[in-house]
Amino acid sequence: MASSKEYLDFILDCLSELQEISYRPMMGEYIIYFQGKVIGGIYDDRFLVKNTKTARELMPDAVLELPYEGAKEMLLVDEVENKEFLKELFEKTVGELPAPKKKKK
Repeated sequence: MASSKEYLDFILDCLSELQEISYRPMMGEYIIYFQGKVIGGIYDDRFLVKNTKTARELMPDAVLELPYEGAKEMLLVDEVENKEFLKELFEKTVGELPAPKKKKK
């Protein structure tokens, strides 16, 4: 099942406290970027973030879910309407994420 544009718009509104948020549609889902790094995505109308040490500390009860078959497990974000929490989560987590790979010419 693909994610809806309405759910994407809802999540982007919840992330409105953050600068440098972008997204890219991919095969009916949406990849979410923060400061140019992949931080999570919307899969089957679920907001998932990368499974990092800091994200696990900030969401100790978060459920690990597969965004799609064959992918690494990600953390399900329950507090999607808590803008202050999302801002803290993204700002503290982004340092643990790898820099984007250089595109081949």
